[in-house]
Amino acid sequence: MGWTDERVDVLKKLWLDGLSASQIAKHLGEVTRNAVIGKVHRLGLSGRATPSQPARPAFKAPRPPRPLAPPQPFQRRAAAEHPALPPLPRPEPRVEEPGTATVLTLGAHMCKWPIGDPSTEDFTFCGRRSSDEGPYCIEHARLAYQPPQARKRSGPSELARSLRRYI
Repeated sequence: MGWTDERVDVLKKLWLDGLSASQIAKHLGEVTRNAVIGKVHRLGLSGRATPSQPARPAFKAPRPPRPLAPPQPFQRRAAAEHPALPPLPRPEPRVEEPGTATVLTLGAHMCKWPIGDPSTEDFTFCGRRSSDEGPYCIEHARLAYQPPQARKRSGPSELARSLRRYI
C-alpha cells in the first residue's frame, strides 16, 4: 500500500481534526498506527486542533490542612507488652541427593531448587512438584523464605555510636 496524494490529504485532515493515530489507521484501512505516526512525522505535522484525550483541569482545590496532633512524649514500651517471638528452629543442614530434573527436563510445575555446583556435570534441580505460591517445593520454600527477624531496638549507646560517624 502506498501513500497517494488523496490518502495524505485525508491523513492531514484527520490529524488536524484531533483524531489519534489508531483512529486514522482504522479510517484509512490497510495501514498501521505506526505507519500513520511515521507519515505524520515525515510531513512535519506537529500541531493539532484538539488533543486526542480530554485535558485534565489545571486547577485543583486545595485540601484542608490536617489537624495537628499534640506532640506525644517518647515512651519506651515495656518488653512485657511485646514479647519477642521464639526463634524458629533452623533445619539441620544436610547433603542433598541429586535431583531428578536437569535444565533440559525442568518443567513449569517442578521445584527449581539447584542442587550441586552449576559448573559440574552432576548439577541438577530438585524436580519435585512445586507449591502453588512459588518455584520451590514446600521443603525448599521453607529454606528460601525465612520470616523477618525482630529488629534490635537502638538505645542511647547505639545513637551515640551512629552520631560519631558524622562528627
